[in-house]
Amino acid sequence: MNIKIIAVGKIKEKYSKEAIDEFKKRLGGYCSLSLIEIPAQEIKDDSLAEKYKELEGEKILAAIKPDSYVITLEILGKSLSSEEFAQKVKELSQSGHNEIVFVIGGANGLSPQVSNRADFKLSFSKMTFTHQLIRIFLYEQIYRAFKIINKESYHR
Repeated sequence: MNIKIIAVGKIKEKYSKEAIDEFKKRLGGYCSLSLIEIPAQEIKDDSLAEKYKELEGEKILAAIKPDSYVITLEILGKSLSSEEFAQKVKELSQSGHNEIVFVIGGANGLSPQVSNRADFKLSFSKMTFTHQLIRIFLYEQIYRAFKIINKESYHR
């Protein structure tokens, strides 16, 4: 299974990088994992926020293959338990989807074009989290999903 994460912005904090690197290392035995970081548009004028979101969205869409299964992370997406998320990953793998793409938007969210491209919209919470935390949450949940799929122990 190929998993691609497309994220707007870079991780700067050392502790966040270390957590992500740990999960990337753990995931190595379960899937091929890649990351594409889209540069965040610096917001100098709030009236241009939608334009910046569109520019980020164009770059996101350019990084997605036509046959990829796209899961966007959105506050208004569907909430799943870890077991339900694992089942979703397993079903996608068994139904012939070679690549799952997870998309994390920038500070302004996702453009409507990116949201419309989604095959599934996933929400971790109705709360707003920092970009760094969401990335860590995503890597951890992907790892947890593979542990569940393979019936391997992992803390609850």
